[in-house]
Amino acid sequence: MTEQSDAMLPAGMHVLSPHLVCAGAASAIDFYKAAFGATEMVRLAGPDGKLMHACVSVNGSSVMLVDENRDFGMLSPKALGGSPVTIHLIVKDADAVAQRAVEAGATLKMPVQDMFWGDRYGLVEDPFGHLWSLATPQRPPMTAEELAAAACDAFGKAGGGS
Repeated sequence: MTEQSDAMLPAGMHVLSPHLVCAGAASAIDFYKAAFGATEMVRLAGPDGKLMHACVSVNGSSVMLVDENRDFGMLSPKALGGSPVTIHLIVKDADAVAQRAVEAGATLKMPVQDMFWGDRYGLVEDPFGHLWSLATPQRPPMTAEELAAAACDAFGKAGGGS
């Protein structure tokens, strides 16, 4: 983007932001506040009270939301039977954030654990059907070669190696 384009962004917005369709976007905002410490940036309700647009900040990143609207083809993961998309959230303490998310109503899909690429990593599904991976880096990023070697080692052990 050009400097002129960047100047046109609303405060706190980024050039790439997830835009989540939720059955109950107002409740989703409450959940994201409780689970991930989100701060609300904007909320625009339509005449029927459903959210036409909303935006929260999660760890400094913008996440937009809208209420499900079948008439416009905007369906939530619940209506679609799941989502192929996972939102990756890097946090200082993945264990604590996963616990807080579960206490706020998320379902733990994969417990937080040490992963071969060097993160503590787990997966939760929020009450609206969106998947969130939670990661806390435990080491500096690996080179491509280090990552490939770590993956081979991890999968070799998982495949019955000692």
